[in-house]
Amino acid sequence: MESFDHRTNNFPLARLVGRGRSVLILVLGVLVSGLVIAFAPEPTTGSEAGSNLPDDAESALAIEALQSLPDADEAPAFIVFSREDGALTEADLGTIAQRAQDLAQELGVQASPPIPSEAGDVALVTLPVESGLTSDENSQIVDTIREAASSDLPRGLTAQVTGAPAVFADLGEVFSGADTRLLLVTASVVALLLIVTYRSPWLWLVPLAVIGVGDRVAAKVLEAFSAWADFPIDGSITGITSVLVFGAGTNYALLLIARYREELRRHASRHDAMRFAVGAAAPAILSSSGTVVLGLLALLIADSPFVSRIGMAGAIGIVVAVVFALVVLPAAMSLPGRWLFWPFVPRYGDEDPRHRGWWHGVGRAVTSRPWPVLVTSLALLIAMAAGTLSLRTGLGQSEQFLDTPESIQAQETLSDAFAAGTSSPTRIATTPERVDAVVEAANGVKGVDRATPAGASDSVAEVTVVLAAEPESDEAIATIGEVRSAIDEADPDALVGGTDAEALDERDTAAHDRQLVIPIVLAIVLAMLLILLRSLVAAVLLAGTTVLSYLSALGLGWLLFDHVIGWTATDVSTPLLAFIFLVALGVDYNIFLTARAREEMRATRDATESIVTALAVTGGVITSAGVLLAAVFAVLGVLPLVLLAQLGVIVGVGVLLDAVVVRSIVTPALVRLCGKRFWWPSALGR
Repeated sequence: MESFDHRTNNFPLARLVGRGRSVLILVLGVLVSGLVIAFAPEPTTGSEAGSNLPDDAESALAIEALQSLPDADEAPAFIVFSREDGALTEADLGTIAQRAQDLAQELGVQASPPIPSEAGDVALVTLPVESGLTSDENSQIVDTIREAASSDLPRGLTAQVTGAPAVFADLGEVFSGADTRLLLVTASVVALLLIVTYRSPWLWLVPLAVIGVGDRVAAKVLEAFSAWADFPIDGSITGITSVLVFGAGTNYALLLIARYREELRRHASRHDAMRFAVGAAAPAILSSSGTVVLGLLALLIADSPFVSRIGMAGAIGIVVAVVFALVVLPAAMSLPGRWLFWPFVPRYGDEDPRHRGWWHGVGRAVTSRPWPVLVTSLALLIAMAAGTLSLRTGLGQSEQFLDTPESIQAQETLSDAFAAGTSSPTRIATTPERVDAVVEAANGVKGVDRATPAGASDSVAEVTVVLAAEPESDEAIATIGEVRSAIDEADPDALVGGTDAEALDERDTAAHDRQLVIPIVLAIVLAMLLILLRSLVAAVLLAGTTVLSYLSALGLGWLLFDHVIGWTATDVSTPLLAFIFLVALGVDYNIFLTARAREEMRATRDATESIVTALAVTGGVITSAGVLLAAVFAVLGVLPLVLLAQLGVIVGVGVLLDAVVVRSIVTPALVRLCGKRFWWPSALGR
């Protein structure tokens, strides 16, 4: 690892800075970016992109076992006809029957006859839709069904479509135009915060333009990888990746520009100043980005396909972001000269601000009374972390959208008139010889509305089970567990699938992934801190504070969800993804602070002075970076999925805690109390 000493500029990336080299880098950057953006192939998409279900889950094996049955490649769409002003009339039922026949003829399928509810105010028609379609193909069919079913109906009669194809179509619809909307909102937020940070009419344009182009390049590289590796992606994956690129890339840009401003006071040549800035900032940026990339790649071992895809996509995004931050940005910043900082232009020979200012005062206050400050801060973080004790995971089907799309509205109407599980039947794969026993066992389970044979081949038979509870609710998932236990005696080899069984398997998968991935990511973070700081004590303490800030953010976030917003649970993926983003990104601020403290420690050999000076020179930029990253993650709320909104809240809160409480108060207090021992066993600790 190269020295962090600002008097050296031998770090390899620093050698790329210079008048001629900077021009060449910018030209190559524009050329390569243009080619990537223009010629990237179309990505692979599909419903499996957002699936949390591994291939070896029982529900997945059940669907595979049923593939030999007729119509196995079809999924039912349910058309719910209803009147709010009373029961359906005979004329209504005639219209519905004719509409079902017309739809069946138009689509070339067989529609069920209308099935009226007991109260007579709702009628149900079932249409088979081919499964395994692309998102666009499925949406086109669902749109056709919706338009044909609802056009020219008698006054007061309404038609809504639900079922798996409709839910999938609505999910695709919420991401329609989402990339552009997310890009515009994110860029606007970043621009505003950069203007506030730099108080310059044009300086903010340079990092925003560089990171903005980097975001588009990362998106196209991800699309190319998706096409090449048959790696399905959807709007949630690309949205999270874009937020990571903007958030992390801008953080790295802020750190580099802050160091460049500092070096401009020490060097008459702006190119020399940038070389020293890159040489000083790059090791910390590479260490922090390396931690993020390795943490994201650790998600590849997760059983959940969605989580592993997030890991791969995020790693691609961070690599692109760091290339633009450390290669393209220095070239773009060094060419214009000092005037870019106008009206606050750093002049050669200006006073060094490290021994004055707000953050120097904070450092002095914390290190003068470390015990009271540390105990109070830890007590606050632990109190917030206590919220995790009541955390619930697993959202029902109707709880996954911030808005209420048509498929969910239709499901609610259906649940009021029929068994709530009608639109999402459970499918059991058994043998023809054991069908009767399986039906009897399933019908004996509390919470089962009915179980009936549904078809058979020579070797496989299907039993369809309709539950009384809403799809993917806690009650439905508990019933699935009881169904599996009940039919085990009737047929030990029977497999239970369907939406509710998939939800149960996804919850089990999420719990397994947390137990598997979290220790590995912690080991990665600890190893990277050891390599960077060469101190076991520092690495353990910093990793510990980062984990505590994650637990605090998760606990506080859950209390907000439960008592303020009204969400009954987190998505099954939320705790693990929030952990990865917070631990990997949150440790950045401690890396930036302690890397500078290590540099100062080598010069002063005074642990307290080194951390106070480090806080004085990095406090402003790290706080700005934390606020910016929190705001960027909050932008995920423009995508109408509860999972993304929850990630935005938890990561935003956690980043602020890391940047403001942990880095500004807890870490300086720990350094003051440990003294030189903070750097043990390196030479600085002796």
